[in-house]
Amino acid sequence: MKHLRRALVAVSLLLLPAVAAADSVEVKAVAIPLSDADPSAGKADALVYRGGLVLSAEDPRFGGFSALGLSADGRHMISVSDAAVSFSANLSYDENGNLSGLSDTDLGTLADLDGTPLAGKRWSDAEAMSPGVEGEIIIAFERDHRLWRYDPGATVPRVLRPPLELADMPANAGVEALTLLQDGRLLAISEGSTDERASVAWISNRGGWDVLTYVPDKGFRPTGAATLPDGDIVVLERFYTPRAGVRIKIKRIRVSDIAAGAEIEATLLATLAPPMNVDNFEGIEAVAAPGGKAHIYVISDDNFNRGEQRTLLMMFELPLR
Repeated sequence: MKHLRRALVAVSLLLLPAVAAADSVEVKAVAIPLSDADPSAGKADALVYRGGLVLSAEDPRFGGFSALGLSADGRHMISVSDAAVSFSANLSYDENGNLSGLSDTDLGTLADLDGTPLAGKRWSDAEAMSPGVEGEIIIAFERDHRLWRYDPGATVPRVLRPPLELADMPANAGVEALTLLQDGRLLAISEGSTDERASVAWISNRGGWDVLTYVPDKGFRPTGAATLPDGDIVVLERFYTPRAGVRIKIKRIRVSDIAAGAEIEATLLATLAPPMNVDNFEGIEAVAAPGGKAHIYVISDDNFNRGEQRTLLMMFELPLR
C-alpha cells in the first residue's frame, strides 16, 4: 500500500496545476557521456550511468532548475526553478532503456495566492518540491521562507504551516530538500552554511514539525532529496569554490534513522566531479525500476549563467537488493 501511494503521488506530478500561465517551448537536448575524458565510463561508484542530456532553450525563462519530479513510469518530468517557473516534458529512452531525449516541452509560472504569476526574487525563489499524500504538490520557497500546497485542479495555492525555526534563518539558507516518506511524513532539510557542521532538518508530524539535524561532508551543503522505492532517502550534497569548482555527492539515508532529535549522517553512493560532466545539481528524484533497482535522476541549476554553467539532466541506476 505504501508503494502504491508513492506511485500515485508520483503520477500527480503530471498534473501540476500551479501555473498561472503555460506555453510550449523549444528545448535542445544533446546527449553526453558520464565523462568526456572517458566516454566509455559507465559507473560513478555505486551508481550505473543510464544517460544524460545538456538542455538549452532560447527562452530567457529557461534555467535555474532547483527541484525535480517524475511520474512512476519515468516517462514524464516536471521541474521548478528558483524563478517560480515550471518546466515539464516527456522523456524518451533508447533500446537499452537509457535516457536519450525529451519532447512536448512546456514552461509555466507558479501562481501566487491571488492566482497571478509569482514575480520578484523574494517571492519566487522555489528551491524544493514534493508530492503530498493527497496528490497535491508542495513547494518550498526561500528568501521569504514558506511552504505552499498546490492541490490537483487548483491554480491558487494554500499556505502550509512551516517549521518555526525557518523564521529566523538567513534568506538564502532555507529549505533546500523536501521529500515525502512512504509513511506520509515530509522530510525537509535546510541548506545551512558551510561554516556550520550540520544543517537543521525537520520531520512532519500530525501537529507540526519535529527538529533533527543532517550532517553533510565538510564543505558540502544539501541541495535535494528523494525517496527510494525501498523507503530510504537519497540526498544531493554540493561543494563549490571558485578555484576547485563544483563537486557533487549522492548519499543515502536509512529511513530507520529518521526520528525527532536525531543527528543523521548519510552513506556515500557516488561522487560526481571533473572530468565527469557535472554542474550545480539541486533537483533529484527516484523511481522504481525492474529487477529490484531504482532509477535516480538529477537536474542542475545553471543560475541563469549560460556562459559558465549548463542545465544537465542525468539518469543513474542503483541496485536495491
